[in-house]
Amino acid sequence: MAKLKDLANVIRSKNAGAFQLTLDVMFVDPELYAKVKRSGVLNRELFARLYKARVEDVIFAEYDAAYAFKATMPRPVPSGHFGDTDLLGSQQHSLLFEVEIPID
Repeated sequence: MAKLKDLANVIRSKNAGAFQLTLDVMFVDPELYAKVKRSGVLNRELFARLYKARVEDVIFAEYDAAYAFKATMPRPVPSGHFGDTDLLGSQQHSLLFEVEIPID
């Protein structure tokens, strides 16, 4: 097992408008990307669980041409509203760091 933070070249989060959050996981190595994709660990259910969102509200995509995964979901609090602790959504990706990926 390897941690996602040790495999991916980029793990980031950002706003996708004031009401949604987008998370990206990107790789440089196409073979490593393919192994992570085959593992099936990165999926909409994982993002829903980590970010306490409803599965049906998570938009999840695998971008083979860019060796990347993307998930977009509603923010729990709109950007800039009372109770928002991350105006730009740029500090949310750390939940992905410790995700374990079974690769050979």
